[in-house]
Amino acid sequence: MIMNRLKGFLMVIAGAGLWGLSGTAAQYLFQKDNISMEWLVTIRLVISGLLLIIMATLKGDKRVWRIWRDKSSIIKILIFGILGMLGVQYTYFASIDAGNAPIATLLQYLGPVFIALYILFRYKTIPTLREIISIILALLGTYFLLTNGSVHSLTVSGKAVFWGVLSGVALAFYTLYPGELLKKWGSFTVIGWGMLIGGIGMSLKNPPWQIHQFHASLTSLLLIGFVVLFGTLIAFYLYLESLKYISPKETSLLGCMEPLSSVISSVIFIHVPFGLYQTFGTICIIAMVVVSSKKSKKKNQPLILDEKKTG
Repeated sequence: MIMNRLKGFLMVIAGAGLWGLSGTAAQYLFQKDNISMEWLVTIRLVISGLLLIIMATLKGDKRVWRIWRDKSSIIKILIFGILGMLGVQYTYFASIDAGNAPIATLLQYLGPVFIALYILFRYKTIPTLREIISIILALLGTYFLLTNGSVHSLTVSGKAVFWGVLSGVALAFYTLYPGELLKKWGSFTVIGWGMLIGGIGMSLKNPPWQIHQFHASLTSLLLIGFVVLFGTLIAFYLYLESLKYISPKETSLLGCMEPLSSVISSVIFIHVPFGLYQTFGTICIIAMVVVSSKKSKKKNQPLILDEKKTG
């Protein structure tokens, strides 16, 4: 029993760490090798989606194909693929491209605040102390993260902030919307098709076979492979498998390793400057995620996606 729990803890920590590292790898590819952000999003979604569907098929999960016989589910999975999966991936990578991986990752972690606000307005409830504390921590953390203690300048461009905040909104939609789909069809089916649909949608504008000129090297090829395979497919698989051994609440808490991994790897490998106030802002946002992860006792709330985002 203890060994199984330890296995679950190691799996989710490894998965979250890989997500964080993939953001740093993407920043290097965008800024050092001139890789197109749109192209990387496209191949990441298409390849990972295909592999997840193949994995589900090999595991004998017949739901992966049966979903296309259910008319209501078809519409929902198409909406999730475009607005949810593609939305969260595109905005996240756009924020990295315009700024840096740590800021983009931490801004995306504002998603729980947008979820809390949606629930408050949608169900006309009075905010709990936990929700008030979460919002205060999020605002405080964002302020220090973006200003480094000075109101006269931002640590990243306004464009990076725009895409980062939008990625938090996209993450909230990604988390709230597919609850019924996940309950009926399972994670591999919903996430696999969501990725593939998002990737195909992105391919209409940025075909994956049209590689724009960039500084090709062994390093860049390895990093592309890392983002697609380790930073998406393997990270997602480890996170889901951890749910066999530990609770969703525990995986959510340990998922906070992602922003830590992103910050530490960016500072070490690509020398992203990170000041004392930004560190304090990071702590506030991680604390907000921990506080938000505690299950609410309110009734009439929508089904929430227990699994982590894939990026």
